[in-house]
Amino acid sequence: MSSKSAPPPLPEPLGVAVADSHTHLDMQDGTVEEALARAAAVGVTTVVQVGCDIKGSRWAAETAAAHREVHAAVALHPNEAPRIVLGDPDGWSRQAAREAGGDSALDDALAEIDRLAALDEVKAVGETGLDHFRTGPEGMAAQERSFRAHIEIAKRHDKALVIHDREAHADVLRILAEEGAPERTVFHCYSGDAEMAEVCAAAGYFMSFAGNVTFKNAQPLRDALAVAPAELVLVETDAPFLTPAPYRGRPNAPYLIPVTLRAMAAVKGLDEDTLASAIAANTARAFGY
Repeated sequence: MSSKSAPPPLPEPLGVAVADSHTHLDMQDGTVEEALARAAAVGVTTVVQVGCDIKGSRWAAETAAAHREVHAAVALHPNEAPRIVLGDPDGWSRQAAREAGGDSALDDALAEIDRLAALDEVKAVGETGLDHFRTGPEGMAAQERSFRAHIEIAKRHDKALVIHDREAHADVLRILAEEGAPERTVFHCYSGDAEMAEVCAAAGYFMSFAGNVTFKNAQPLRDALAVAPAELVLVETDAPFLTPAPYRGRPNAPYLIPVTLRAMAAVKGLDEDTLASAIAANTARAFGY
C-alpha cells in the first residue's frame, strides 16, 4: 500500500471526548466496530452516521440501533432527488444507472425517509439541501421540492436538520427562511464565509467544520470559524472525504477528528480542552442525545 493510500496514523488522544457530527461509515474500509474502536481510542466516542439515499438511510438507522455510540441521520441527498425523478443514465454516484421515476417516485422515497425519521435511533433528517455544483438547472426543481419536504419531516418529528449546501448559500438560507427552519439546524461541512457565519449565528444555526478548514487555500473558512460563536460550532470528518492536512488525499475516518479539532482551536484562540468541551455539549444539543 503506498503512503498516499495508507490510512493516516492515530493522532494524540483528546483530553475531552467529542463527537464526529457527520460521517459515512458505510463508505469506509473495515468494520463499523473497528472504526468505532479506533475513534474511541483517541477520544471520539460518538458518531453521527449519515444516509444519502434510501438504502444508506436504512443502514444508518440499523447501525445506530445496534451501537449506542452511533446516532443516525436519514435523507435523500440533494443530488439523489433529481436522479429519482429524472433518472440517471450514467450512474455517476455509487449506484448504478436508473430509469426516471417522476414525481411519484420521489413521493415514495420521501415517505420512506419520513418513516425512518420517526425511529428513536434516528436523531436527524439529512443530509438534505441544495447542490448547485453537481446538479444542473434541469434538476433544481426536484432538489428544491425534496429539501422543502425534508424540512417539514424534521419539524414534524422534532429532529435536527442536517444541511448539504454546495455553492448554493443564498438559496439554502432563503428556503430555510420561507419554510421556517427546524429548532435545530446544522450546516454540515460549513462552506460559507464570515459574513454568512454571522447570518447563521443570528438564526441560531449550528456550523459544523470538516477537515477542509485545514487546507492551505481555506482562509475564508478559517475567517468564518473565527467569528462563529463557540456554542454553535461542531466538528466532523465527512469521512471518507475531506481528510485534514497533512493527510489530504488519504482515507478519512472518525479517528482523525483530533487533527481538525486542534486546527480549529488554534483558529479560535482557545485551548483544545475548552473547544472540545464546547463541541461535545453542542453536538449533544444539536442532535438531542
